[in-house]
Amino acid sequence: MKPGQPIKDASHLYEVERRAQHAVRPGFRIMELQLSPTQKVPWHTHSNISDTFYVLEGRMRLFLQEPKEEVSLKPGEVYAVRPTRPHLVTNAGTTSLTFLILQGVGEYDFVPLAGK
Repeated sequence: MKPGQPIKDASHLYEVERRAQHAVRPGFRIMELQLSPTQKVPWHTHSNISDTFYVLEGRMRLFLQEPKEEVSLKPGEVYAVRPTRPHLVTNAGTTSLTFLILQGVGEYDFVPLAGK
């Protein structure tokens, strides 16, 4: 996977059913995303922050590299991805997936990855 240029706002790179911010503070933010059964958050990484996923509704399948891993999450389950670890988020169900992402501590960026 080849890294792209880090960007501060990746909302134009992929479509979601709904996107909301619940908290934005220097070095930390909480985002809520809702994905349809066919939507995904493409392969990417973050330079400085970890992503902590918390599923509210639906089922998530998280694909990771370095090392290669696949994680399935149901409502109430949590998984943290360390900074610089490539990951892809997909909806593993037939209904909408709604989840929170706690992002921090540090400056947010989104580094798109090619080659997947």
